[in-house]
Amino acid sequence: MNTKKVWFVTGASKGLGLSLVKKLIANGYEVAATSRRSQNLIEAVGTFDEQQFLPLEVDLKSETSISDAVEKTITHFGKIDVLVNNAGYGIGGAVEELNQDEISNSFDINVFAVIRTIQAVMPFFREQKSGNIINISSIAGFAAGTGWAMYASTKYAVMGLSEVMADDVKEFGIKVTVVAPGAFRTEFLEDSSLVFAKKKIDEYQAIRTSHKKYATMNGTQIGNPEKCADVLIGLAENPNPPVRLYLGSDSYNRATAKINLLSEELESNKSLSFSTDFE
Repeated sequence: MNTKKVWFVTGASKGLGLSLVKKLIANGYEVAATSRRSQNLIEAVGTFDEQQFLPLEVDLKSETSISDAVEKTITHFGKIDVLVNNAGYGIGGAVEELNQDEISNSFDINVFAVIRTIQAVMPFFREQKSGNIINISSIAGFAAGTGWAMYASTKYAVMGLSEVMADDVKEFGIKVTVVAPGAFRTEFLEDSSLVFAKKKIDEYQAIRTSHKKYATMNGTQIGNPEKCADVLIGLAENPNPPVRLYLGSDSYNRATAKINLLSEELESNKSLSFSTDFE
């Protein structure tokens, strides 16, 4: 009997999602994966066994489309054991530069799609009293960079959602991990994965400088997506996975610097914090 877990991965036609799907297939796991266009996913994965891999064309803005994909996966494989919410994209610009459509679209994919997939899978996880949810956030969801306020806000949301949900569902034997990657050598810094505010305000020179700096990093990122895939697979096999995981030395270093800053600010304002208590 095949005792390997069945995976459901969103945003799998490129980047970390594609590396993970290829690694899962190579290691004999059964995998359902989503993309906006299934043909892109099929071409990216290459030759595969239809009994092992199920490519799904899914509109992550649609609750119905996601529910249908989950139902197809369970019909095809009999179950789902691991949900990986990987789909997402970067959005840059000052808050006042971004229009409401740009903001809404980023939250729709980076946050609300995560919620929709969780809501679709959770009834099955509760029934089987097991399951792993792995949400891909970003180091920007804890230690954000200049010029990425809206992207950071979506990734902070995923961090908070995951941390609380880990407590909410542990009584069912379900485990939640939120992963905060640093810079990995994928297509993330290419035009296909980044959106910038159409409106540009000349005064925001620090933001323009920051965006140029990130553009020069493309192709030289320190993170290895193949090693990331290995870690994600290990999370699902770990009987006690961490709730928060910072991946990449750059992510670890940025998180450490942020923790130190938080500690300093907390202590330096301790008397002010206590001053609002009833005496």
